[in-house]
Amino acid sequence: MRIQIIAISSGIIFTCLFLSSAWGQGDLTVSNKQWMRLDKAMAEAVETLQLPSLSVAVVHNGKLVWSKSHGVLDASSEILANPESLYAVASNTKAFTSAALAQLVDAGALSWNDRVQDYLPNFELYDPYVTSELRIADLLCHRSGLATFSGDLLWYGTSLTSDEVLERARLLQPTSSFRTEFGYQNILYIAAGKVIERVTGQPWNQCITDSLLRPMGIKRAALSVKSLPKFSNVAKPHNALEDDRLVSIDWVNWDNMAPAGALIASVEEMGKWMIVQLDSGRTENGRLWEPEQTQKMWSLHTPIPVSRFYQERLPSVHFRGYGLGWELSTLHGYKTVGHSGGYDGMISRQMLVPEEKLGVFIATNTNSSVPWALGYDALGILLENDKDTPLLDFLRERKAAAPAEKLAEQAALDASRIPGTQPSLPLENYVGSYLDPMYGAVTIAIEGETLGIKFEPTPLFIGHLDHWHFDTFRLHWDRQMMLPSGTAHFSMNPKGGIESLDIDVPNPDFDFTELHFIKQ
Repeated sequence: MRIQIIAISSGIIFTCLFLSSAWGQGDLTVSNKQWMRLDKAMAEAVETLQLPSLSVAVVHNGKLVWSKSHGVLDASSEILANPESLYAVASNTKAFTSAALAQLVDAGALSWNDRVQDYLPNFELYDPYVTSELRIADLLCHRSGLATFSGDLLWYGTSLTSDEVLERARLLQPTSSFRTEFGYQNILYIAAGKVIERVTGQPWNQCITDSLLRPMGIKRAALSVKSLPKFSNVAKPHNALEDDRLVSIDWVNWDNMAPAGALIASVEEMGKWMIVQLDSGRTENGRLWEPEQTQKMWSLHTPIPVSRFYQERLPSVHFRGYGLGWELSTLHGYKTVGHSGGYDGMISRQMLVPEEKLGVFIATNTNSSVPWALGYDALGILLENDKDTPLLDFLRERKAAAPAEKLAEQAALDASRIPGTQPSLPLENYVGSYLDPMYGAVTIAIEGETLGIKFEPTPLFIGHLDHWHFDTFRLHWDRQMMLPSGTAHFSMNPKGGIESLDIDVPNPDFDFTELHFIKQ
C-alpha cells in the first residue's frame, strides 16, 4: 500500500512515500527506527546545510522499499519536492553509456578491447601512440593521461558541437603517462557516445531511450534540457549568494556532452535503474545485458588512492578505484559500487551494495556535498544500524568554519595586492581579440571606465575586469552562476605592446589555466 504523507516539521516542508515498514534479505533487516533515523538525517541536512530540497530512494531485493523528499522545488516558492521530482543526475549518466556499450559487446557488434580509431578514425589525442592504442574500455575508466576535468571548458556552455569538441581534444596536454594514473574525463565519454552512434546508426539519446530507459520502464526522464518543458514537477537548480541566500539559476544545455552527463530523472526512476543493475541487467521482460558484462563494468580498471581524508573519516574504505562508468570501493566490510553527479546547481549520489542487493539514490538542487556525505551515512544507518552521521556532521563543521575561512581568504587576497600601481598602457590598448588555438577567442572591450570580457564560444561567460595591480585585473562575472571571481593577467611583448592574456578562476571543475590567449 502506498501512503503519502505531507507535513511540516521543524520548519521543513517534506513529502514521503513508505512502501513497507521493515524488510530483510539474508542478514540485512532494516527497522522502522532506522528509516526514521534516515528521515531525520535528511531533514537535518535540509535545515542545517541550506538545501532547497533533498530526495532519496532506496531499493532492496528488486523493489523500491522507501522514498522520501524534504523541501521545495524552488527556493522562491513553496511547491513541494517529492520522489518523482526531476533532478539533473549528471555523471550518473556515464553508467548508462557503459551499459549501452555492454549491450553491443553482447551482440557481437564490438569488443571492449577494440581500438577507438577503428570506429572514430579522426579522433586524436596528444600522442600518436596513445591515439592508436586507445581502446573502448579506456574511454570509460579515466586512465588516458589527461588531468581530471581537462578540456571541460570546450563543452561547458559553449556553442561547439560534440564533433568540434572531440576534434579539439587533440590539443589537450597530458599530466601523466597513458594508463598510469586516474584522471576523470568527460570528453572521452563523448567519444564513447560517438562509438555507440557509429555502431548502431542511431543518435546516442535515441539508443539510450530504446535500449535502456524504455525496457526498464523509466518514463520520467529527459536526456536534454530542451525536453524539460514537457514535464511538470521539475526541481530548479540553485546557487548560494555571498550572504548564503539561495537563488535559482538557469538550466545549462549539456547536449554536446550528453553521454557523459545529460540525464535528468527522479530518484524513483533511478530506483528502477538500480534494481536492474543489482540484478545484472535483468528486467521482468528479459535481460538487457549478460552478467559477464556487469562483472566487467564493476571490476577495477583504474586504482584511485585512498586519501588521508578517507582514511580518517571513512576507515572502512580499504580501496578505491574505477570500473567502466562506476566508482568501486569497500565500506563496512561490503563492496560498494557508486557514482556522483555534479550539474550547475544540482548534485546527486548513487550507492549500490551488490551483496545485499541494496541501492540508495540521493539528489539535491543546489551545489552541495550533502548527497555524497549522505550516501555514506545512509549506508551506515542501513547496514550498521548506526545512529551517527559522521560525514554530514563534518559538513556542518565545515559550514560553521566557512565564514572565518572566507574572511581569511579575502584578507590574504587583499594582502597580495600591490597598492598604488597602474596598468602599463591606456585601457584602449588592451582592447581586441585574444585567441587560444584550442578553445577559441576572448574579446576585450571598453565598458565605461573599465574593461568588459566576453568568451566567444561560451555565451554564459561575460564579465568585467577591474584593475588590481600592474597588468592584472580582477574578473567578475556579470551573470549569476556557480563560478567565482578570478584574475586576468596581460603580458607584454618586447616592443611594449600587449602580447597575451592568461585567466585563472579558482574552482574545482574548470581549469582556465589550460588556456593561453594570444592577442590578434
